[in-house]
Amino acid sequence: MEEETSKLPLPDAFLDFLQTNGIDPLIYTAIESTPRYIRLKPGSEAYLEEIEAEIKCRLQKLNWLPGFYSLPPHIQIANSKPYKEGKIYGIDAASGAAVLALDISVGDHVLDLCCAPGAKLCMISDLLGDSGSVTGVDVARHRLAACRTMLQKYVLGDACRLFVADGTTFSLMPVRDHLDSISCELALEEKKDTFREWTSRRPWKERKRAARARENAASRLVSETDHPELIFYGKASGVVGLSKDELYQTVSSSEVSSSGYDKVLVDAECTHDGSIRHIQKFEHWGWETLNGRVLNAERSDNLTTLQLKLLINGFRLLRVGGSLVYSTCSLTVSQNENVVEWFLKENSSAALQEIDAAKDWPCKSGRIPKTLRFDPVTSKTSGLFVAKFTKLAV
Repeated sequence: MEEETSKLPLPDAFLDFLQTNGIDPLIYTAIESTPRYIRLKPGSEAYLEEIEAEIKCRLQKLNWLPGFYSLPPHIQIANSKPYKEGKIYGIDAASGAAVLALDISVGDHVLDLCCAPGAKLCMISDLLGDSGSVTGVDVARHRLAACRTMLQKYVLGDACRLFVADGTTFSLMPVRDHLDSISCELALEEKKDTFREWTSRRPWKERKRAARARENAASRLVSETDHPELIFYGKASGVVGLSKDELYQTVSSSEVSSSGYDKVLVDAECTHDGSIRHIQKFEHWGWETLNGRVLNAERSDNLTTLQLKLLINGFRLLRVGGSLVYSTCSLTVSQNENVVEWFLKENSSAALQEIDAAKDWPCKSGRIPKTLRFDPVTSKTSGLFVAKFTKLAV
């Protein structure tokens, strides 16, 4: 092992980190053999040959993940016509598996609590079709704006709303009673200060007012009474026709049991050590940057605290009988199994679920039964940990 690892283009500090966390450093040699993945937007299957001609390679269909195809790692799709026209997404197969683990059904109301950069959010919207709703939340406004751009590019935003908010404290419920077109028109006529159909072309005065509000918020501590910033909503998201008071109304814990989200995805911020392409970027960023972003013990402790808070809040917003998927692209036990164990210990209404679709997936079991691990060597994907919970009535 020492002879092989000494040939890796990784600094000694990172190799020590991997050894401490029981991670095989050989996975970082698999970048040349790990495919890239795309997902076809539903309805684009008829254009498969045209897509292959445009990106100049044959696509290999993944039998274990519907709609996904692999392609050689050196192929770039960002400048291709199918990508620009919204026929294909770039999304790793492991990330697609995390979404599929939610087992989304027609009419579900889904919360993506850490939704940027947006590929999983788009897949959720695709799976819902014209039913239900999806709420995307992210603390970084510029990253959430990229999600908005992606939804518009793929024409998926009708039942979606996006909030700039702290995922550990976000508290808004889905809008379960959508107004029909007649009642919506009446509501807009009868009520003042209601949300009209969303448009990016807001009046100059409104844009300036919003910019000033953001500057004021940035210059002070955000109070608990500050509302999340709604930066996008579709015409079927339930927002049109609501007043601000109605949109931001709070509900009791007992009401969440029946009116909470049917499905919640918590793809939490992590050290990204399971993503070999992310680690490869440090060759350009400088390996010293790795110390602050991955190896720093204080950052790791802060991350596990954040991950647990995100999981706790996402589960709080879940209705009884609903499902939550927790995932990270870290391969460390501290950010995965340890977080799951801490969470289960403190939440008697939480139970781990089997992921039914996983019987055909190329992954390993995690250190806790019913949890899963993808890695470049075993799965030919990016590294990912997945755990699925259900909420029990207590």
